[in-house]
Amino acid sequence: MNKLITSPQNPYIRQLVQLKDKSRERKKSGLFLIEGIREISLALKGGYALETLLFYPELFSEEQLNNLTTKQLNTIEISKEVYEKLAYRDTTEGVLAVAKCKTHNIDDLTFDTKNPLILVAEAPEKPGNIGALLRTADAAKVDAVIIANPKSDLYNPNIIRSSVGCVFTNKVAIGTTSEIITFLKEKHIAIYCAALQASKNYTTQDFTKPTAIVVGTEATGLSDVWLKSATQNIIIPMQGDIDSMNVSVAAGILVFEAKRQRNFL
Repeated sequence: MNKLITSPQNPYIRQLVQLKDKSRERKKSGLFLIEGIREISLALKGGYALETLLFYPELFSEEQLNNLTTKQLNTIEISKEVYEKLAYRDTTEGVLAVAKCKTHNIDDLTFDTKNPLILVAEAPEKPGNIGALLRTADAAKVDAVIIANPKSDLYNPNIIRSSVGCVFTNKVAIGTTSEIITFLKEKHIAIYCAALQASKNYTTQDFTKPTAIVVGTEATGLSDVWLKSATQNIIIPMQGDIDSMNVSVAAGILVFEAKRQRNFL
């Protein structure tokens, strides 16, 4: 029989609210919350260990719960009040999971191919942009996403939501700019930085060899150390009145050009 929690003031539920709201608590405990059927399914596909499943039976039945995973997990039935306290999204599916964080050290990153295509993002500030970049990476099936100097932890609910679970199925590594540049150079991976300075049209470059495409923030672009370390700075020619576009849109254009050159479209 499932355990039942009906009070939002239950100590365990209050702990889960802290996991949802505070990066510090996620880092301290090594746990985070996942909301939604697709997101939980993708976390399982990505090899994440789930600790507990919580469900509101009027929205999510016990039969659906049993179909979600074949593993024996701790399950808790929760009341409407508890569910509304924990749910982050407006769309309600009635199920949440407590999952264990993974480590994402750049030194642990390996590739399944000798000719990887990597998307690197430096200092992305908005969780929604990180989520969109992860969706772009998933759509192009890049070999890894590397985030330099992130401003938000990877298990922020906004990142999970905006990535629609792709945060779990992409291979993601995190490090400082200098650590990542060292890693790429040691692996003999060409570095193409999206930038306005000393740049060549992206369509003139050869992305068929091991390649990292690097994008910065829309406000400040990439730091000088990236631009100086680049194999080549690249630019997407603009025909309007502004000189930048949304970072995930730019990343999509660049990685899909690389995929086109590699005949994977």
